[in-house]
Amino acid sequence: MSAGTVAGAPVRIGVLGCADIAVRRMMPAFAAFPGLEIAAVASRDLAKAERVAERFDCHPVQGYAELLRRDNIQAVYVPLPAALHARWVEAALDAGLHVLAEKPLSMDSATTERLLCLAAARGLALMENVMFVHHPVHEAVRRLVADGRIGELRTFQAAFTIPRLPDDDIRYVPELGGGALADVGLYPLRAALHFLGPDVEVVGAHLANGAGRLVETSGAALLRTPGGVTAQITFGMEHAYRSGYELWGSEGRITVDRAFTPPADHIPVITVQRGADIEEIRLRPADQVAATVRAFMSAVRAGTSPSADTLRQAVLLSDVRRAGASGDGTTTTSVDKHVGSLSAVSEPSA
Repeated sequence: MSAGTVAGAPVRIGVLGCADIAVRRMMPAFAAFPGLEIAAVASRDLAKAERVAERFDCHPVQGYAELLRRDNIQAVYVPLPAALHARWVEAALDAGLHVLAEKPLSMDSATTERLLCLAAARGLALMENVMFVHHPVHEAVRRLVADGRIGELRTFQAAFTIPRLPDDDIRYVPELGGGALADVGLYPLRAALHFLGPDVEVVGAHLANGAGRLVETSGAALLRTPGGVTAQITFGMEHAYRSGYELWGSEGRITVDRAFTPPADHIPVITVQRGADIEEIRLRPADQVAATVRAFMSAVRAGTSPSADTLRQAVLLSDVRRAGASGDGTTTTSVDKHVGSLSAVSEPSA
């Protein structure tokens, strides 16, 4: 049991900000989860905090620092713009609080490493809110590949694209950490890591700004493993919607649609094709938001942080950005020294 939590007592969580994802998805999941209570919600605008607090029967707080000073919370959720994550994650850890933070955890791999090490040293849970990895469909796909259903794996392809956002959306603001790579490109990149393992590396990348945009609005990357398996990922935020991946093997392929943000009532379908034979494997609906909260609560109770995949993902994001900026596909970041400092911190199962 980690510091600040008592066996059998509910974990009380504070929310730093009233972002849409907090109000629409995460706070309802917090409220519904046994053993977790929403204690407070903070905003720079007290009236906004009061409106959200009334809905979730918690205490409104003006200012994020003020929420961190409260003595009746053991954890916080950070749904702020990406560029603000590192500052407030570190402040929460310094206050002795467990942290669930929206992705990406920070804007660079060195900062992500430092935050993970800080959490590990203090026995606190620090988890990045990448929800799709907690959906059981992806573990089912991994079992199919491991069982040889498509022969030897040759390549992985994934795409996540969303329609154009309102012009005043913060994801178009570079100072707030906007851009397609961190917002939507993270999903197919994390999927490549999820299926191909930590040794996958970036071969090349392309990032493009849409007309009049100050951030990249689309991109693609090519990755590979030491064994020669390739991955091609595509992402964008001024596109027709697409959310899926394919694994191609020597004898067949596996396809999953609606892979990254399925609603809780969605029936997942895994399509396995071998030659002319096509099999559709239907799974039960699963709520990946609730599964993510469950994983976070397990980390809180254990006082440990998911680390290896979070850090490797941060390195890959940096490598894609570097390759996309240089245009020559050259990447130099080594993950070995990053993972070495966190070797004692295990990644809980999805």
